[in-house]
Amino acid sequence: MTIIRNHQEAQSEHQGKYNNLPNNMACSHEEEHKKDHSSHIDQLLHGNPNLWRGCDMAGQGFHGQSTGFSQLDDILPGRGWPDKGLMEIITPHWGMGELQLLIPLMRSIVEQGKWILWISPPYLLYAPALVQAGINTEQILVVKLDTSCKDALWSMEKALQTENCGLVLAWQNWLPSKVLRRLQLAADTGGTLGVLFKHHVSEYSPSPTRLKIEDYSGEGHFNESRITLLKARGNFRPLTAQVNLYQQA
Repeated sequence: MTIIRNHQEAQSEHQGKYNNLPNNMACSHEEEHKKDHSSHIDQLLHGNPNLWRGCDMAGQGFHGQSTGFSQLDDILPGRGWPDKGLMEIITPHWGMGELQLLIPLMRSIVEQGKWILWISPPYLLYAPALVQAGINTEQILVVKLDTSCKDALWSMEKALQTENCGLVLAWQNWLPSKVLRRLQLAADTGGTLGVLFKHHVSEYSPSPTRLKIEDYSGEGHFNESRITLLKARGNFRPLTAQVNLYQQA
């Protein structure tokens, strides 16, 4: 007991030496440590685009490429499409306007002189409609629907790694998380955006961005779609926009 009492008395005496110090002197070491810690975090964020602050919501952190639809831009981080990585678009069935949604993006890609790869589209491309939308069909490559899944995924990975490819569109319903991570890495390496059209949500998908398209039927809302942002960097809750995919901003 004597040892404990003497230790406590010594500790109290030691702490008492600092009781009369000005607050700014007593806290200077702690504040300096906080500054160093904050500076280190800022360096990590600046040097690694895969890291971001939780407060970086839509409109912060980076500038995306406008979708061409102002309502959709309002709910997307950076107010537009990401410039690279994987993005999932979920639809109950094909032909719900998923291609119409990407027309402005495709037009921008070909204007940059880059090409677009379509992998296993479930419908035939209608060239006159693409030309009318300002998309040069000579810059579009197609991997046919009857191509094996292995060959299709190989084509997608190689295209994502290629700087001359600006966009990869793939219709692949079920892909293992391991394959998705590999495609995400390829997209980051090549600085290319890959879009996966699916009917189902992958629970453990590494894709940074996920959207869902649904029909919206309401009075005065003819031809409108409900687009829900299910997942995005810096976004912690689903956000919804009602968009007429046939009336670009």
